Amino acid sequence: MVHGSGTAAPSTPELSWSNVGLAFGFILFDAGISAYFRLGIGRSLVVAATRCMLQLAFAALLLQKVFEARSTWSVAAITCLLNFLSTFEAVVNKAKRRHDYMFLSTLIGMLCSSIPVSVIGAQYAMAADPFWEPAQYIPIVGMLCGSTVSGIVVSIGYALKEISENRDKVQMYLAFGASRMEASQPIAVEALVLALTPVINQMSVLGLIAISGMMTGAILGGASVQQAAKLQTIIMFMISASTTLGSIFATLSGLSVVIDDEHRIRPDRIESKPHFVWRARSKGIRYIISSAHRVQLRTRAYFAGKYPRSADADGVENRGLAL
Repeated sequence: MVHGSGTAAPSTPELSWSNVGLAFGFILFDAGISAYFRLGIGRSLVVAATRCMLQLAFAALLLQKVFEARSTWSVAAITCLLNFLSTFEAVVNKAKRRHDYMFLSTLIGMLCSSIPVSVIGAQYAMAADPFWEPAQYIPIVGMLCGSTVSGIVVSIGYALKEISENRDKVQMYLAFGASRMEASQPIAVEALVLALTPVINQMSVLGLIAISGMMTGAILGGASVQQAAKLQTIIMFMISASTTLGSIFATLSGLSVVIDDEHRIRPDRIESKPHFVWRARSKGIRYIISSAHRVQLRTRAYFAGKYPRSADADGVENRGLAL
């Protein structure tokens, strides 16, 4: 394959699962370091790496069929699925604190940020025709969702933490007649700054220190270096816009829930215990273990009744214990 500049593109080697297995050695190295220094994150590293392999393998099978079908409805379904899974990851797995209706507000924030930005960016900034071309649009939506959900987790996490632990200032502002938006404005501003700081830092070092995976993939796919750089620049600007919109919506929605329309702080609407999904999972595991234990006891009792031990055997065992 030849670049637009006339130079030949490097050939991409065919990778197998044995290559992935060799790369898994880096995770095992990290787990060994964790065990040596007693960091306690070795198990989390291995579990996260295993999840990464399984999820990417499933995504590859699914996306291959979608790319071949080139159906608008398939692209729309994958887009909604990515937003739903991102919301689930944010609310169920990542959030240490949650407020009432958080799943719904986070999902709306994801949809209202990733979809408009991806459509406008693909249609006009990237000049894609059609904009929903699966091989181009779905990876863009995936990158937008990944960055947006990180911003939402940071912003809403900070806002709920401040309302839970340091609500004295907010209560003072409310007592002096400030509205709930005025009283929570400092918290919202700081939450949004924290959410956008990683994106700003990433744009600051991109190209100078770091070369992103998207740009690397475009180069390996045969695009010229100049074209790959322009593509990466457009995507980074789209990521910043999507993260901003999603974080603003999620933060304002969360603050409007924990500070009601009568300008009262409602700590009862904030939940810090594990999500219902994990509580149900733990309860199910305990039920399975207890059921297995009961079956084991009943089995022992059944065989003990069917094959009673003789008195001589009991005497020999008792004498052995006494010795």
